[in-house]
Amino acid sequence: MGEMSSFQLGVIGALFLSVASSVSIVICNKALMSNLGFPFATTLTSWHLMVTFCTLHAAQRLNLFENKSIDMKTVMLFGILNGVSIGLLNLSLGFNSIGFYQMTKLAIIPFTVLLETVFLKKQFSQKIKLSLVLLLVGVGIASVTDLQLNFVGTILSLLAIITTCVGQILTNTIQKRLNVSSTQLLYQSAPFQAAILFVSGPLVDQFLTKQNVFAYKYSPIVLAFIILSCIISVSVNFSTFLVIGKTSPVTYQVLGHLKTCLVLTFGYTLLHDPFTDRNIIGILIAIFGMGLYSYFCTQENKKKQADPLGSQIKDEDATPFLGLEKEGHEVKNSDKDSLV
Repeated sequence: MGEMSSFQLGVIGALFLSVASSVSIVICNKALMSNLGFPFATTLTSWHLMVTFCTLHAAQRLNLFENKSIDMKTVMLFGILNGVSIGLLNLSLGFNSIGFYQMTKLAIIPFTVLLETVFLKKQFSQKIKLSLVLLLVGVGIASVTDLQLNFVGTILSLLAIITTCVGQILTNTIQKRLNVSSTQLLYQSAPFQAAILFVSGPLVDQFLTKQNVFAYKYSPIVLAFIILSCIISVSVNFSTFLVIGKTSPVTYQVLGHLKTCLVLTFGYTLLHDPFTDRNIIGILIAIFGMGLYSYFCTQENKKKQADPLGSQIKDEDATPFLGLEKEGHEVKNSDKDSLV
């Protein structure tokens, strides 16, 4: 009972840290990009990841956590995949309207459910699916405005959805099947994520903004906000891996839409952004859907605790995903059909 209470407190703490840090960095980055005119989002993300790695490296040297060796091929592919997904999401925003980009983010939940059902044999009850539909409808009403389609933008959005879903599923799967913590996985994968974005970021940003990040004139206040953004990003990246590892990719996406609702609310109250009845109705529907999702997940977890043998058998029947095996904590070579 004590271990379960400790685990639940850990989950609540991870969720709170994720929401607080994510909302903070959105407000910080909005001030940096909208008010101060620094438009280089992809390059900024690469700096975030480099600062995250340096922070974790210092923590590891101080013995604040134990480094655990993970198969280099697994970590490298995982890191590159996550880096590519960030770049594709930014390109999707650049090629599509804001409304279509929001639809892209909404599509991540049903696609994640589909992938976990097909490849991990995970079962989602009708109640869970209903709550997710309510959530998506609410966020859609609150945030989706115009929908303008174009071929290149649609392809980029599809690729962004696929890479994001697979990356988040792998974040959960690697931690559980290789018995590594969120900190250990982030520490080993962050350099690869940072490297792919450090190389591609300036090119992506120049293509989208027609400006060169290296030719930008950095004022003291811009540098101050960049440093603040990088500091907050350590908590964002850490809490992302922590939440996905302790819960699931779908729960992390649900939490992401809660952040969207909070950002809309804070934008109205602090930054005086436009706010309509449609936004209010959408946010209320989304919050109701989140409440149902949380309630149904809690009820299902209680049933699993009451019948641990049944849930254990289901877990053991799940087929390995991307060649990850529990036994020996080793990674076997996956064939061409793998999703990495």
